[in-house]
Amino acid sequence: MAELALFVSAFLAATILPFSSEAAFILALHNNMSVTNALLSASSGNILAIILNYAFGYFLYEKTKTKLLSAKMGTKAYDYGHKYGYVALLFSWLPIIGDPLTLVAGLVRLRFVWFVLLAGSLRVLRYYFLTEIF
Repeated sequence: MAELALFVSAFLAATILPFSSEAAFILALHNNMSVTNALLSASSGNILAIILNYAFGYFLYEKTKTKLLSAKMGTKAYDYGHKYGYVALLFSWLPIIGDPLTLVAGLVRLRFVWFVLLAGSLRVLRYYFLTEIF
């Protein structure tokens, strides 16, 4: 049951909701959840949520494409997204800015496999480093 709670916590934290999965992760470890179970629960919830964010962005593109590309600033933002999108994903593990970056990755249609590998592995590493600190 604690694993499910941690999964849900990590999932909600990776959406645009202001929620902290790190606190739940540390609490789970302090309550003697195994490191393996905590890593699997938190990472899978977080990765599933960033995939959902990507999907929202991907499908928003069709709705916003004309408006986005009709404005000079929109075209510039779109071009920057393609040029620096994968580099920007290196910051996707950070609180506040990270989750919107996963939505933008879908909006500018970064390759899904690279998105999951890069953003997902950073999420796992974040939780792993928390196990080392606490």
